[in-house]
Amino acid sequence: MEIKEILKEERKKHGYTQQKIADYLNLARGSYAKYETGANFPTTENILKLAELYKVSTDYLLGRYKKQ
Repeated sequence: MEIKEILKEERKKHGYTQQKIADYLNLARGSYAKYETGANFPTTENILKLAELYKVSTDYLLGRYKKQ
């Protein structure tokens, strides 16, 4: 899976809205939405924050490994 699919899947699994995640990352909702469509790629800082929020590895978010 690609990062855009993983981000969307994790967000929905945790019951979060795009706005909630955007607020957590201090972004506009539209900016976060572009992560899920693949139009933009999250910064390293935001990948770290999302991994912490979802309690997964950065490698998993980047599509390198299955979630452990």
